[in-house]
Amino acid sequence: MNTVDPSRPIPAAGGASARIGPSVQVKGEINGSEDLEIHGSVEGTVTLDERRLTIGPTAKVSADLSAREIVIYGSVKGNLKAKDRIEIKKDGSVVGDLSTARIMIEDGAYFKGSIEIEKGAEAARTIKAQPAHAG
Repeated sequence: MNTVDPSRPIPAAGGASARIGPSVQVKGEINGSEDLEIHGSVEGTVTLDERRLTIGPTAKVSADLSAREIVIYGSVKGNLKAKDRIEIKKDGSVVGDLSTARIMIEDGAYFKGSIEIEKGAEAARTIKAQPAHAG
């Protein structure tokens, strides 16, 4: 069973990452070009172009979120837009509308809102398989 320890960072896939700790409260706009973990309280907007946004299990977020990938372990009230995917983990909670190419909602997660599945440039491409020839 995988558990998330809020005191330990979640490893970022290849690159820099930033962290907002459990005791930090932010009101306003957050923009960045690195992965971000939120474990505290955020109100406003969070925009991370082409990066991963993780909402930790202790986080309380009232914000519109935009990133390449969004993973929710905590509580979010707001609209989410992800270019690649949105994951709502089993203890995660989202109230708002989702827009993404791929979605995963685990058993036990709470979600209230609408989901729009977008076909991106890669999803719109068709791949034709060539038959294998025995020689």
